[in-house]
Amino acid sequence: MKRQIGTRTEINDDSDLAIKVKNLHKSFKLPTEQAFGLKQAFFNRLRGIKGYKEQKVLKGIDFEVKKGEFLGIVGRNGSGKSTLLKILAGIYYPEKGEITINGTLVPFIELGVGFNPELTGRENVYMNGALLGFSNEEMDKMYDDIWDFAELKDFQDQKLKNYSSGMQVRLAFSIAIRAKGDILLLDEVLAVGDAAFQQKCSDYFNSLKDRNQTVILVTHSMENVRKFCTRAILIDNGLIVKEGDPNKIADAYTKLWQ
Repeated sequence: MKRQIGTRTEINDDSDLAIKVKNLHKSFKLPTEQAFGLKQAFFNRLRGIKGYKEQKVLKGIDFEVKKGEFLGIVGRNGSGKSTLLKILAGIYYPEKGEITINGTLVPFIELGVGFNPELTGRENVYMNGALLGFSNEEMDKMYDDIWDFAELKDFQDQKLKNYSSGMQVRLAFSIAIRAKGDILLLDEVLAVGDAAFQQKCSDYFNSLKDRNQTVILVTHSMENVRKFCTRAILIDNGLIVKEGDPNKIADAYTKLWQ
């Protein structure tokens, strides 16, 4: 069964491909001057003043991800890698190109979205679980594991506004990893918490690799690219400039700064 959403197609079949991206383009309009009132905006339009400039972020991206791959996407700030991840997640839509998603997709992009600072940690766990599609009964079963992983059980009945930002991210991450999907999208999520918690995150992602989970990781950490990824892509100025062996891609990324 296929479901077409603009240039995005979601399928569920036995193909060995998890994601296929073809000729993907994305741009943003950046304001260059303000028009104070409708009259000024009208005169600007008559004079050919648009009031914005177009920033082309992705300029024709093509790649495929096979089921079971742990793909790293790297590039300097502004290269387009996070925009690409958000297009795959359905947060942004491209002006041009085709995306085929084969299976269910879970984004780990903005941890803690949906948290309410006026509610307790306990209440936020159930609310965030509902956003991920879990029933109260399912959340009851995983509730203790969530708090044990986050190492925050003593704070479960405090309001979230009393948590530090690091505590909130740890709790959000602990909830998010309960989501079950065929494809996981990760944006620098390995950088959460202190060193001990980062090791727990690292162990979790090692388990994903061991069970051939399909993962796409956007990161600036070449250590994580070398450690986790089975293949990598280097994006620069909106284009894929190199792809293949993670160690070679990590080396190529490092050379961009030399």
